[in-house]
Order: sequence, then C-alpha cells, then structure tokens
Amino acid sequence: MTEKDRHAWWKEAVIYQIYPRSFADSNGDGIGDLKGITAHLDYLKELGIDVIWLSPVYQSPNDDNGYDISDYRDIMTDFGTMADFDEMLREAHSRGIRIVMDLVVNHTSDEHAWFVESRKSADNPYRDYYIWREPKDGKEPNNWESWFSGPAWEFDEATGMYYLHCFTKKQPDLNWDNPKVRDEVFDMMTWWCEKGIDGFRMDVISMISKVPGLPDGPLKDSGLYGDLTPYVCNGPHVHEYLQEMNRRVLSKYDLLTVGEAAGVTLEEAKKYANNEGTELGMVFHFEHTDCLEPEEKVIGKWTCRHPQMKNVRAILNKWQTGLEGKAWGSLYWDNHDQPRAVSRFGNDDPKWRTLSAKMLATCLHMMKGTPYIYQGEELGMTNMHFTSPEDCRDVEEINAYRQFVEEHRMVDAETMLRCFDTVARDNARTPMQWDDGANAGFTAGTPWIPVNPNYTSINAKEELADPDSVFHYYRKLIRLRHENPVIVYGVFEPLMMDSDAVYAYRRVLDGAVLTAACNWTDKEQPCSLFDGAQGKELISNYAEHKDGVLLPYEARVFLS
Repeated sequence: MTEKDRHAWWKEAVIYQIYPRSFADSNGDGIGDLKGITAHLDYLKELGIDVIWLSPVYQSPNDDNGYDISDYRDIMTDFGTMADFDEMLREAHSRGIRIVMDLVVNHTSDEHAWFVESRKSADNPYRDYYIWREPKDGKEPNNWESWFSGPAWEFDEATGMYYLHCFTKKQPDLNWDNPKVRDEVFDMMTWWCEKGIDGFRMDVISMISKVPGLPDGPLKDSGLYGDLTPYVCNGPHVHEYLQEMNRRVLSKYDLLTVGEAAGVTLEEAKKYANNEGTELGMVFHFEHTDCLEPEEKVIGKWTCRHPQMKNVRAILNKWQTGLEGKAWGSLYWDNHDQPRAVSRFGNDDPKWRTLSAKMLATCLHMMKGTPYIYQGEELGMTNMHFTSPEDCRDVEEINAYRQFVEEHRMVDAETMLRCFDTVARDNARTPMQWDDGANAGFTAGTPWIPVNPNYTSINAKEELADPDSVFHYYRKLIRLRHENPVIVYGVFEPLMMDSDAVYAYRRVLDGAVLTAACNWTDKEQPCSLFDGAQGKELISNYAEHKDGVLLPYEARVFLS
C-alpha cells in the first residue's frame, strides 16, 4: 500500500442505503418516514453497518420520488419535520451510525423558488440559474431525449423559450456555469454540514457541466430522439466545479463523498476520486449493471435478459485493477435505480435464492472498495411481478410504456411488462419486508406501492431468528471487513479468468493472502484453489465442501 493509498474511515465502512418512502411507516399513511427509520436503527446496528445513505428527504412535489427538490432546507411533508430529522441524526450518531445525505444539484424542481422566479421573464435575476434557449425552426433547440422519454426541452409560454430538463419536465437543469448557482449550492451544503451530517452521495454529479452549443445527439435506437449523453456527462468544466466544491465545502469537514457518475469511464473516475483528495472520495459507475449487447435489449435500457458472469467479471476486474493505487472505488449490486441483485445477477428461484444471495454478497464484499447494501438486499429480497402498467409508480416506467407501447407501438404490452419484471426501478422500491403480518409490517395503512407477495417467506423477523439466513451472512461479511485489513486495503489479483462460471480472485496485503471463489451457476464447477490450502476459511455459504469443485452457487473465502 502506497503512502497515497491512505487509511480513511469511509474506506473501511459499510454503507446501507435507505429509500425512505419504502423503509418503514410510523403513522399509518402508507408512506415510509423519518420516525420509521429512527424506530429501526437498532436493526441496522445489529446488522453492523457504519453509515446510512439517505435517499432525498427534502421538500419535493414528488414527480421523481424526491429527486425533484423544491426546498433544500426543509423536510418533505410525507416524511415528517426537521425536528424528526434532527432526532434521527442524533439517535443514529448515538449508535455509532453516520448519516450521508443525497445531494441533488444537477437540477431542482420546477416548484423551487429559483425556478419560479427564473420563468417569470427573460431579464429576471434568476433567469440564468437555469438553461434557457430560443426555439429552433419553431421547435425544440436540439433533438435530445430526456432520460425519462420524450424531449429534454419544455416550452414555456411566459417567455416563448424552452428550458432544459435531462429528466422530467418538472426537473429543470441548473446552470452551473453561473457562479451564483455554485455559491447557492455550496452555501446549502455548508448548512447541512454544520447540522452534523457525515457526507453526500451526489446525484448525477457528472452531468453538471454541459458541452457549449448543446449540439444534436446521435439518433437513438428508437429513431425518435438524439442521445444527450455525450454532451451532458463528464463535461468540460465538471472537474473544475468539483474542485471548487472541494475547496469551499468538502475539505472543511470529515466527510464521505460519492458521486453518481453517469457515463463515467475508468480514466475519468481516476480524476473524480483521485488519491490527492481534490474532488470526491469515490464514484458509482454503471458498466456492470448494463453489460448486455444491443441485440440483447428490446429497446433503450429495456430487456428481459440477464448479464453473463464473464461480462460482469471483465468489467469489475477492469475497475479493480485500473483504480489500484490511483483512486478509491465503490462496490454495489443494486440500489433504488436498479432491480434486486438476486433477481438480476443471481437466481431468485426459492430453491436457490438463499445460496445465490449469499454468493453474490461474498463476491462483492471481498473486493477492494467501499461496499453499499441496498435496503432488503441483506434479506435476499427479490424483484416484483408487474401484471399491468397500473402496478407501476416510477415515472421512468410509466413514460416508457406510454411512448413505446401506447403511442408508437414499438413494443407489445406483454414484452414491456416482462422487461419491467427484469430491470424496472420499482423492483427496488417495493416496501421493506419486516415480518409476515399485514403489508409485511411496513405500514398499518395502504402502502403507496404494492408489497411483494413473497413477504410471508422473505422477511426480517424470520431471518433474524434463523442463524443460517441471508441477514446473518451479511452480518458476518461486515464483521470480517472490520476485522481484516486485507479485505479493505489488499491489492486485487484476478484468478480463473478462463472460467465462464467461477468468479475468483485474491487480495494481498503485508503477507496476508485472501482467496475468494464464487460459483455463479446451479451446477458443480471445477475449482482447485482450495485443495490443500493452508490457513483458515473466513466464510462460506456451505457447511461442507467437495474437493476440486464448487457446489451450486457456492462461495468460499480462505485466508492464509
């Protein structure tokens, strides 16, 4: 380990993401809230996590479930009050659990006071807080498609101009080229830091600098719109603005910072998360969550196919070896924007779900980087089954169904729903499954989104009582990371790269050698890594092993 690869609390931590709307409802209105989180802090303490990443809890009209913020210094009414937040923060800290806020500053809500002013007139002092353009040939300024379908521009009658929204039309993009916008954002961040929070997860932070001129994008596979990605991701001033943020805010506090970096490459990540600490602590990349070939997709992101292990391995290994000694990485299988890990990468059939969930957890948590657990992942929660678009709550799914099925008839309804079953964001947003009672113990009312029917067999109450459960396996993985520096800081070395079934690697630090091997299939697979091994087995999802092979979905970790 080099001097630059210095120790830091956030490198040694395990993060747990909470999606507040779906975590725990304390007042029976069907919506999770802050008091619900506070009531379950002891559960998280028992799991052993160090940090909660809290998806947005700011005031919001909820067009995109809180990622459209109307007031950065107030709490969403659905979730409670600022007093409830302060109590949650205090109670978490008393248990040794830190709180990381979700920072959404590429855009605001169109109901934010800045945008309310901005749209009043072309000479309003807040006009340049957002990105406005004149019509082009009586239409949108360019051909960009928003991330959530349809044009990325909205016409505003008041001034006869369009404003840019890379997401929904109620999420206008901020103009970071305006120094006043940066001043406002940094002041707000400082306000939260002074309140005592422990870091920021930064939503689509790689998009805050757009390419000048905003040119047309290459036509997408639907043939309807152009791709905005090349012109809004990793733009010309993004590193300049993040370095300014670091100087003015981040460097003044002891924070965890992670940037959601859409379109990030390995080379760009080395800048965002450099070891000199001039920008962020780490970034999220998305290569392993979307490693299908174009022909494996129905349209856009939508698919009924699952990634192959060898493709996932090639991407993760590239990042593991590429960041070594240069930047810190993040580790995750799923989050609020991704389907459930065991359904996407593993096998959620009841016969294999538990073994598969443990295998995936082992594979990820023994790698180098800071691991993230999404709520319910520690229970092996699975994807939902969507019987109709009425089951959906996510604006991305609703808009995609309307555009591709109803308006342009590019995809039949049955295929689209199967795609939803596979990759829709609502799969991760069904309520947390606490017990086998009504509504999985999430609420005494009617849940805002249906509970997955399998809650009667997959729930926290049952898993807490079962020492062989997925929950207790995650507890052990977390404890091992806290106890073994080689898991945190060891150099990563790929193994068995010729296997299409076994993901294996070693970690090496100061004479300690950790070997991990994971069978991604439901068949026995050859593996001789542990034959005659000297040392001790740290963890496995099988009580007994077979020489020369890994059993179905078997994971083994050996320390020598």
